[in-house]
Amino acid sequence: MNLVYHLKYQSLSKSLPMSKPNRPQPPINFVLPKPAELVTLPSYMDCHDHQYTQIVIGLKGQAEFEVNGVGNLVGPGQGCVVTSGSDHAFGGVVGQSDILVLNMPLASHSDPLMLQKLNELNQREVYFQLDVQIQRLIQMLVAEMHASPDDLLLSRACNDTVIALLQRHTSSLQVSRKESRFDLEAIDRYIEQHLTQKISVAQLAGSIFLGESQFHTLFKEQLGITPHQYVLSKRIDMAKQLIEQRNLSLGQIAELTGFSGQSTFAHAFSRLQGVSPSQYKKTIG
Repeated sequence: MNLVYHLKYQSLSKSLPMSKPNRPQPPINFVLPKPAELVTLPSYMDCHDHQYTQIVIGLKGQAEFEVNGVGNLVGPGQGCVVTSGSDHAFGGVVGQSDILVLNMPLASHSDPLMLQKLNELNQREVYFQLDVQIQRLIQMLVAEMHASPDDLLLSRACNDTVIALLQRHTSSLQVSRKESRFDLEAIDRYIEQHLTQKISVAQLAGSIFLGESQFHTLFKEQLGITPHQYVLSKRIDMAKQLIEQRNLSLGQIAELTGFSGQSTFAHAFSRLQGVSPSQYKKTIG
């Protein structure tokens, strides 16, 4: 049974501590998904995060994943670990992209064996390659899941079996894309298309499938200014172009460049350009 599974991205969780009984609890209405699921990924990039660790294994086609800024292609016999709270983006890139998703239970000090297993998963490489032996086993389990998609006992058995053997039957998968998905051209396109509106950091981050905090950090590191300052400079640059055309009022220009009013526009323009919009208009004759 094919399901569209939606994923989204935050920072990689470290090893789960053994002595923090006051760990934040999920909402009361939080329900874990099935232990093992067969999923067909969308053909576009999507993103999300969740409160539980997840193992993703490629079955068919190729999918593009990015976990905490580290991107890679995942195909049959390959996979990745998405730890609790990790920002992650994904989508199918070659044909129909089918994956096996193993959803781990939440960490609990009442189950030290599972807590140890989660710690091991959190410390391993994000991407991995399965050996032939476990790939054959997974193919058999997947065939059974296709035949009985609603069998919860089978879902649990698949999860337990693969997780128990994973450590001994995998090797590191070379990361083909080490650079973060920081695409300034895509960011500029988004700003240009939405310049008349309010633009939040979350919207900019979503335009390139990154979490808000990670996006803000990468942006500041690469450009030396905050996303807010960058958007404001783009608004002012467009305002200057419109002023130079001399066929719009300053009020119209303020509206077209996304300012809440002419006074707000004038204040921002003066602060960045050293002259008011009306003074700038006079200087260009």
